[in-house]
Amino acid sequence: MAKLAFLGLGVMGYPMAGHLQAAGHDVCVYNRTASKAEKWAAQHGGRHAPSPREAAEGAEFVLACVGNDDDLRSVCLGGDGAFAGMDDGAIFVDHTTVSSKVTAELYAGARAAGQQFVDAPVSGGQAGAENGQLSIMCGGDQAAYDAAEPIMNTYAKLCRRIGESGAGQMTKMCNQIAIAGLVQGLSEALHFAEKAGLDGRAVVEVISQGAAGSWQMNNRYETMLDDKWEHGFAVDWMRKDLGICLSTADETGASLPVTALVDQFYKDVQAMGGGRWDTSSLFARLRKLG
Repeated sequence: MAKLAFLGLGVMGYPMAGHLQAAGHDVCVYNRTASKAEKWAAQHGGRHAPSPREAAEGAEFVLACVGNDDDLRSVCLGGDGAFAGMDDGAIFVDHTTVSSKVTAELYAGARAAGQQFVDAPVSGGQAGAENGQLSIMCGGDQAAYDAAEPIMNTYAKLCRRIGESGAGQMTKMCNQIAIAGLVQGLSEALHFAEKAGLDGRAVVEVISQGAAGSWQMNNRYETMLDDKWEHGFAVDWMRKDLGICLSTADETGASLPVTALVDQFYKDVQAMGGGRWDTSSLFARLRKLG
């Protein structure tokens, strides 16, 4: 069992840290809103600290799942940042979905300080975090990944190193690009079924067993038809991720016309007041259009 720090107790980080404590690790948590860290410690029996640096002191692994590039920098850098508290050789594992730019910056910073850094964004949403069934895509030095993999497996159904530093974040971009197109396609199929006077549930029962089947179809079609949008990853966060994808595509020369279009559809959902709805709310946009 290891001594760990976990930074960020949002809808993903809160249960992920809980799995680590339940597995017998010694976990100290930090959250920007201290009351949530206190609540976690009371619920799970672990410890909490008032700063990332204090949480990271003496930890073999420091794991983070925060909001964006700036949030990640704030918990890593500066006098109260985790890097200032980490021992030589300690490993920082970043589960946040961020740009490859900040990953390169923090990987270099950790190495310069005698520490190690693994980018390890996750997919599977809140349900995956709560059930310990996340897919984790990693980049970084092989030795650092090998040491961190058993820790991550506590809440993973699949954990894999894709390549060197940044490869995990690039893979997460592929994930979000694929999801954007899938959810829009599913939304259009359900919209078409409604307009054609078909029973959407009966339609999905049939087509889900063929080539059209997907995780999104199996897990979201019923809530979509019922106008329920409180299940999983929020539109605001998806737009943040797609912005990273589109910016990186400009840098690499990749062409992402469908992703760019779906990003604008999510902008429409935000204008409808659906920034905190889950990503399947693309269907709500089509219903509003008639």
